[in-house]
Amino acid sequence: MSPTAEAAVENSVVEVAAPRPQDLTVHASGELPTQDEVSGMEVPMPLSALPGDADYHITKDPRVKMVEWRDLVKVSPWQAFVEVTLSMPWLAACLGCFALIQYTGSWWWMVPAQLCAFYLFLTGLRQTHNAYHYAIGVSRRGCDLLMFWLSIVMTGSMHAVQINHLHHHRHNLTDEDVEGFTAKLKWWQAMLVGPYFPMKLHWFALKEGKPNQLRWVYAELVGNVVWYGVAAWISLGLGQWWLGLFVITMWLGQCGTGFFAVWTVHHDCDDKHMIARTQRGWFKNLISYQMFHHIEHHLFPAVPTCHWAKLGQRLDEVAPELREKHVY
Repeated sequence: MSPTAEAAVENSVVEVAAPRPQDLTVHASGELPTQDEVSGMEVPMPLSALPGDADYHITKDPRVKMVEWRDLVKVSPWQAFVEVTLSMPWLAACLGCFALIQYTGSWWWMVPAQLCAFYLFLTGLRQTHNAYHYAIGVSRRGCDLLMFWLSIVMTGSMHAVQINHLHHHRHNLTDEDVEGFTAKLKWWQAMLVGPYFPMKLHWFALKEGKPNQLRWVYAELVGNVVWYGVAAWISLGLGQWWLGLFVITMWLGQCGTGFFAVWTVHHDCDDKHMIARTQRGWFKNLISYQMFHHIEHHLFPAVPTCHWAKLGQRLDEVAPELREKHVY
């Protein structure tokens, strides 16, 4: 066979073997994920297995594989804007309430300050969670910058948490799951884990992260040190101690993530079928910013939070038992 003919055959093989566009998982921004970003659950499993089979996992369940989800990946420009700015009103309200504690002399302002801090953390977790999977609707770099910003606001490194979170998707509730270990504890034990949880995640990320991931982790940790220094100078040097209260509250929020962000959505679940909990009811999902459709997220991580309710409806039609375990 001539060299020209061999090249033609080789090219035809490559063209046949290339994946079809409809078979590729893309981010909400339209970009393809890199190997480092794919969680392991985003790629359709090639095999099917039924409950009771030796190699069964819910991601292999033919009912789940029937669910149409790719149309839910894309977000509109307005939805992307909402996701990017979601926590900003709560940040402004939180800072304002803490400042009023000092300027009015009334500690009653601590009540709305803590409420705003709770929702700042909740909306920040929604933003970072979408950013971990590049499912906000902005570019990959835009998601990285959002994680950097929220690392300063919420303290810690969100890229370090991202490393753990994608690992959690690959090894959900198994012995290798670093992030999910609090789900196996009692509720009060998960709360008492406290600062050990974020420290454990950061240590794992520093050991296992790839160079491109670690550059962001180091940048965020340095940014935290700079922010702590600025906050200390403003609080102690300029006498604006209300800012110190805000920083302490954010750190306490991080200490509670082992309970709030993991235990609540995974406790009393298993690593094969009921791998996570979910939430139904419009009011419950309204006040929780739709954050508790968690089994939907594990089955289809590329779908942004703003579409989880619709995804849950589709999943209910084919596998109704998956909605039995509620968060609350």
